[in-house]
Amino acid sequence: MKYIRLTKEQLEELHPEFVTFLATQSIDKKEWDELKKNKPEIAEQEIDVFSDMIWDRAISNVNFIDHFSKNYIFLFKCVENTVYSYIINSNVSNVDFLTSDGINWLSENIFSDDIEIKKGKKDISEDRNGSLFSIIKQGGIISKGELFTKLEHLLNQ
Repeated sequence: MKYIRLTKEQLEELHPEFVTFLATQSIDKKEWDELKKNKPEIAEQEIDVFSDMIWDRAISNVNFIDHFSKNYIFLFKCVENTVYSYIINSNVSNVDFLTSDGINWLSENIFSDDIEIKKGKKDISEDRNGSLFSIIKQGGIISKGELFTKLEHLLNQ
């Protein structure tokens, strides 16, 4: 597997797509039920292939990923095979970016000495989707890029 298997809930949500996927493999409901019962390892392989296909399609459309922790915010913008990043670090130990108070504090102190902002750029042409999935697996959240765009605008004024 390139990614991770979809959860039972995700598979249930994607049931129509999974049925279509099985049909492209020439597997109907009766055959699927037999596979699950008599050859569960093959059924698992089919689920893995489907999961990879869904993850690959989803990650191909990712443009922004945000990752929050107590003292850091990582913002990523994905343009083709390049990832641009901002890393925001609070030098104040009691600030928690996982809370609304922490985010409010950040907006009030963004240009103070208590905040450190680093800018980065990385080529991910080797395995774009794998690189982005790695960020997601570590806690990154696919976003619309509001924070990245606002920060970029603020820093370029």
